[in-house]
Amino acid sequence: MPDTPEKKGGSPAKDQERFFLEGPRSRLSEFVSVLKIAWEFVRVFRVLHFVGPCVTVFGSARFSDGHEYYELTRKVGGELARLGFTVMTGGGPGLMEAANRGAKEAGGHSIGCNIELPFEQSHNAYLDKVVTVYYFFVRKVALVKYSYAFVVVPGGLGTLDELFEALTLIQTKKIKDFPVIVFCRDYWINMREHLEVMAAAKSIDIADLNLLIFTDSIDEASKHLTEHSIKRYGLKKRPPKRIRILGEG
Repeated sequence: MPDTPEKKGGSPAKDQERFFLEGPRSRLSEFVSVLKIAWEFVRVFRVLHFVGPCVTVFGSARFSDGHEYYELTRKVGGELARLGFTVMTGGGPGLMEAANRGAKEAGGHSIGCNIELPFEQSHNAYLDKVVTVYYFFVRKVALVKYSYAFVVVPGGLGTLDELFEALTLIQTKKIKDFPVIVFCRDYWINMREHLEVMAAAKSIDIADLNLLIFTDSIDEASKHLTEHSIKRYGLKKRPPKRIRILGEG
């Protein structure tokens, strides 16, 4: 196999993760990949270090302005900003846009941590700053490292991936005191029921059902974040201001 990404199907930059995961290469190629991954971590950390305490909102790109999920997520973003959090999303359209939009409308800070994919996805217009990464695992580490909670709204496979990544880290005590709030109970009803099936079968502990909360109430979510993030970590509300990022003029 070649030791450089193929150009077919995307640029070499977009193919970096596929190239890395396809199997063993020469030792030199593997070493170069490690250097690229290390630099990606450094680049992302330089940006996110300065954005303040974040809550990341995960949700689908497929629900547009006017949809009930969009309007709910917009309100959620606004409430997170009023609590003093920087709202972080994948930076794309749909419910990501809704969360960023709500934060900006409330005078808060809004960040996109985007993953570059073979199909193009334009950034939404409500971002103070966006950082684009090439590796999913780099993005996952960054989102957990700089977030004080995850908020999950209706979404697809990517949303489920991030949700269960967080739950696994909490369950295995890799992270602690990390609220996971899932909005729209009816949308997630089958997942909720399957978690209960897993608990009944003892493939998870009954206590694991408490690793996340399902709600339709922004007020309930706000109280949960206040108790489990703001008070626990001594966070304080910040007045709206422009974020200064390292490297900006």
